[in-house]
Amino acid sequence: MQTLYAAVRVKGKIGVRREIRLTLDLLRLTRANHCILIQANDTNKGMLQKVKDYLTWGEINKETLNKLVRERGRLMGDKPITDDWVKTHMPFQGIDPWVEAIANERVKYKELPDVKPVFRLHPPRKGWGHTKRSFKEGGVLGYRGKEINKLIERMI
Repeated sequence: MQTLYAAVRVKGKIGVRREIRLTLDLLRLTRANHCILIQANDTNKGMLQKVKDYLTWGEINKETLNKLVRERGRLMGDKPITDDWVKTHMPFQGIDPWVEAIANERVKYKELPDVKPVFRLHPPRKGWGHTKRSFKEGGVLGYRGKEINKLIERMI
């Protein structure tokens, strides 16, 4: 079973090289503070590694995913995702079982009808920190593992 990554764009679009910009567009990370859910396969890991100087990513847990979908998940027309909408449009009894299916990769979030694949987040409380250093060097860029959950909590 593969894991599910959450990727958050840290830097904006000024001065970005063309091939990096194209990769970010393929990931649907067109603006700073946008977040996506992505499966951890070799292709996606290569794309994330290519744009590691512009975003941060890590494994998202079920609790953070549930909170992210409930508070920042949107439908077309900028409407929030509700339990009633999930009950009428999907074979789930609410958001919690639906998020469980997303976390277990039985359902792909980006392939659902009328659901926007990007979460628009606030800038993190207490700021980003060093946006020119990798996470291992005390900055915020690149792979951060389970620490992505703390960052997303600060941004919701």
